Amino acid sequence: MKNLARACALGLAGCLTLLPAAAGPLTVETNKTVPVRLKGAAASVVLGNRNIADVAVHDEHLVFITGKTFGTTNLIIFDRDGKQIYAADVVVSGSAASLVTVNRQGSNFTYDCAPGCRPVASTGDNQEYFQALIEQQQNMQALTDGN
Repeated sequence: MKNLARACALGLAGCLTLLPAAAGPLTVETNKTVPVRLKGAAASVVLGNRNIADVAVHDEHLVFITGKTFGTTNLIIFDRDGKQIYAADVVVSGSAASLVTVNRQGSNFTYDCAPGCRPVASTGDNQEYFQALIEQQQNMQALTDGN
């Protein structure tokens, strides 16, 4: 009976070592970077949407995730054998502590006021204001992409 229990425990341990590391959501503020330390050696890094976040590989055990704009994407990292060693949703948000919403004649206009106030696109803002900010952001993205 002890041998059966030991064999089951070893079998379960073996199965667990084959499972990829699944992390909870990784939260990053816009224009901030967070380190992600890996237990295994990374050989391939895949980021779902590079318009929401960016990834920089420091070495096979350390990558940096930078928030670019509000949204959610995912990060998957594989080892040399193609086995998944890390997976997480990447949630990019603004710092709510520095956001100020001004209501002018029934329309909202949101600003990030740390350290000085600058306009930011936020769901529920005035449509023309929101669209102009998105257009500016797309133009900035095109500059960084070299287009």
